[in-house]
Amino acid sequence: MYGCGLALTLLLTAACTGGGPTPSGVPVSPGGPGDIIVASGRDVTGKGGIRQRLIDAWNARQDKKHIGVHARLVELPGSADEQRSQLLGALQSGGAQYDVVNLDVTWVPEFAAAHLISRLPDRLVGGDVIKSVASTARWDGQVYAVPFNSDVGLLYYRRDYLEQAHIRDTDLSRGVSWQRLRDLTDTIEAPGARRPGDYEKGWTTQLGPYEGRTVNAVEAFLSADGGAALTDDRGRYTATVPELTAGVAQLRARAQAAYTLGDAVRSDETESLTDFADGRTAFLRHWPYAYRTLHQSLGDAQVGVAPLPGRAVLGGQNLAVTTRSPGRAAEAKDLIGFLTSGESERCLLDAGFAATRESAYLDDGVTCGTARTPGASPSSPASPGAPPASPSAESADRMPRDDHGRPRYARTILLPALRRAVQRPRTPFYGAFTQTFATELGRLFGEHSPGDAELAAALDTALRRILPDR
Repeated sequence: MYGCGLALTLLLTAACTGGGPTPSGVPVSPGGPGDIIVASGRDVTGKGGIRQRLIDAWNARQDKKHIGVHARLVELPGSADEQRSQLLGALQSGGAQYDVVNLDVTWVPEFAAAHLISRLPDRLVGGDVIKSVASTARWDGQVYAVPFNSDVGLLYYRRDYLEQAHIRDTDLSRGVSWQRLRDLTDTIEAPGARRPGDYEKGWTTQLGPYEGRTVNAVEAFLSADGGAALTDDRGRYTATVPELTAGVAQLRARAQAAYTLGDAVRSDETESLTDFADGRTAFLRHWPYAYRTLHQSLGDAQVGVAPLPGRAVLGGQNLAVTTRSPGRAAEAKDLIGFLTSGESERCLLDAGFAATRESAYLDDGVTCGTARTPGASPSSPASPGAPPASPSAESADRMPRDDHGRPRYARTILLPALRRAVQRPRTPFYGAFTQTFATELGRLFGEHSPGDAELAAALDTALRRILPDR
């Protein structure tokens, strides 16, 4: 299994090292008087990925119209937390001339409240956008961003491990409970059972001291009895200590040592994905892009995907126009409209992202012609002048697809999961919230973990210090 892990590591490295990121702290100047500068995190589809190809397609359209306005993508280095800090610093100081910013969905309230991004026309977030996803674009009743690509927690599982344990039904796509996962793990580990050679524990996830811990904890808290939502839609703190106690208990149950890989408490997305592909666990909580990545090294008979048990958190990125955009706001809005159109969203879906529009999943007439991913939509070849796809991407793409070129699970599993997904707290103080939340819950994974009620009381006190409650 070592070769599988090595192959996956190389793929993940490629996915995290997009073309030419700008060094941290270096201001970005336009490449020309008409350039629109788009600041974004790394594209998980790799160097020359789908985001860049869509921007190239918009630039080609501008050339055909003889409009001297082009867009340039600047990829920010570092983790999501580091990218947020870079964007805040750049926009507050005016040190970087960004016109469009690709924001994590949790950042929209903060950037809107700080007047760093502009209000946008309601028409840019139309009825075709998945309802749960559309709500991430608004703050205080106004549209400030447009959903670009979405995300939702999913459950990946080793179908071959279930078969080796003589489990008859290895199709979990209809959904399972956490108790069912524990029962399946017990069967794999039953006395006398022949365990897979690299297997260690039932499941893994992202519990390291960063946003991944917040995501997993929010999913646990919202799945617990009472469903602690933590804040209302105006960012006011609403949780009670009993609700927090139930949430802590649910998170503790999900992380119990009998079923959870020990490395999970230090893992991020890359590490947990590698551990799962290496065969160390039978189950994995991860994002939609893992579907394509895993199928590059594991066959369809080895890996399956299902809805996450309980509540799954909504992720993704939204495009916004900065208030400092120097006279190019109209062109920036046109670019955003193109990048989030039905056709572009279908391109994102075909490349492995979670699309934000219902039509990308349901309407077979909506196809990707501007930046088609190799292996997808064979009935709709790329339009003349569209940027060619990477040959390396073509040779590596082993993602299972339906008859219309979509990822095979997109319509039956991914879209329903997005519709049911829940948001993390929406607040202009999200940076302070997630740091406090993850830090306080870190005590749960320490050597001398406090009881549920004690930890909940401390968490309540800490959150009341940073979040308004009226």
